[in-house]
This record gives sequence, structure tokens and C-alpha cells, in this order.
Amino acid sequence: MLPTRTPAMAGILLLLAGAAGAQEAWPEEPNDPLEGFNRAVYRFNDAFDQALLKPVAQTYQDVLPRPVNRGISNFFGNLDDVVTLVNNLLQFKFKQAVSDAGRITFNTTVGLGGLIDVATPMDFLKHNEDFGQTLGYWGVGSGPYLVLPFLGPSTLRDGFGRIPDGYAYPAYHLGDDTTRWSLIGLEAVDTRAGLLRASRVLDQAALDPYGFMRDSYLQRRQSLIHDGSPPMTDSDPFLDDSFLDDSFLDEPAPAASGEP
Repeated sequence: MLPTRTPAMAGILLLLAGAAGAQEAWPEEPNDPLEGFNRAVYRFNDAFDQALLKPVAQTYQDVLPRPVNRGISNFFGNLDDVVTLVNNLLQFKFKQAVSDAGRITFNTTVGLGGLIDVATPMDFLKHNEDFGQTLGYWGVGSGPYLVLPFLGPSTLRDGFGRIPDGYAYPAYHLGDDTTRWSLIGLEAVDTRAGLLRASRVLDQAALDPYGFMRDSYLQRRQSLIHDGSPPMTDSDPFLDDSFLDDSFLDEPAPAASGEP
């Protein structure tokens, strides 16, 4: 089993954050021929999240000081930049790849192994690329929508893309299995902790969370493949600006523990 950068249910929440600024339409007819299976896996993932991952993430956020939490997030972000660099090279996006290489170099050295993000103030911009996007960039269709156990929303193309991304992820190459899987587990918890407040959007914004998750995921992936400028159609509905507002992600963490 290969490591993944997207922990259970966190993929759902990441797409909500990433929806901000997207200008394309929601899919008119989502490609979801496996909806019955997908809904069953969605319920399983949600139960896992509610029973284990979310409570652990809440405790993690409450116990760790904010600077420590930020340093851990920066560390994993630095590892993720390696995957992004590889995929930018595969897409011949050499200017972005140079920025990725600069981020990795300065954050790993001056930034003490990635704990401090010194690259962003130096104008080495952070990008988001994976092998699913690389396949889409070269014209490979997404295939049917697919919800993966523990990993969350995907498509046939994006699910396959996780395999080479796993090999490109630096933690995969650690010789010690305990260390490798401990890092992967810590990243899952850290990612989920950073998205606790975002989960309220999914809980409150839709009568059908599954449909909302699916449409948001497909929308965001389309935006990422086209670098934020996907093709428009005459039938594009108007997106309420309030949905695109992601200012809630910048709210300070609550002082006391409890429901996010």
C-alpha cells in the first residue's frame, strides 16, 4: 500500500477550501455511474472520520501550541513540494518547477528541514500539482467519479495517479516502516486538524453532503488542471460569491475545545 498525501475525509475539506476563486460551472451531469457504491464508501469514510480521525485531530489541535502546529504543517508542505516539482516537470511547466526547486532548497536548509517557510517571503510561490493533474493536462479523461476508502473523493484517473505520486513522496523511501507510517499518520492528523473549521461548510451548506462533495471535487479538479482558468460554457450558472469566500479559514482557532 502506497502512502498518500490526502487522509480520510480531508480531501473533502481541501476541495472546499480550494473552491475559492474558481470561476467554472458546477458539472451539469456529474459522471457518477457508481453512485450507489460511492455513497456506501462515503458513509464508511464519514463514520471513520467522526469516530477516530476528527476526535484525534481536535485533541491534536488543542494540545499543540500554534507555532508547533504550523511548523509541522510547513514540514509536510515541504515534502509535498517534491511531488509538485516532479509533476511540473512532467507537464513541461519549467518556470513553476524552478520555483518548486527553490522552495525545497531554501526551506530544507535555511528553514530547518522545512519547519519554517522561508521560501514564500522570497517569492518562491507554492503550487499544487499531482499525477492526476498531469494526466489531465495531457488529455487523459477523468473517468467516472470514485470515492476511495479512507482517501475520499477521486476519479478513476486521479485514483491511478496516486500510485506514482506515492513513489515520488519522500517519506515513501524511508527504510524504517515504523518511521514511514508514523509520518504519514501524523500528516493525516495535521491536515485534518487544519480543516476542522472548514468541515462546518460541508455540514451546513448542503442537504446532500455527498452530492456537494462530489460536485465540488469535480469542479476543483477541473480548475486545477487548467491552472485556474477552465473553459466556460454558455450554460454556466452564477456562483454565489458568499460560497467562494474562504475567509473562515483564517479565523483564529477557538480557545476551548469542542465541536468545530
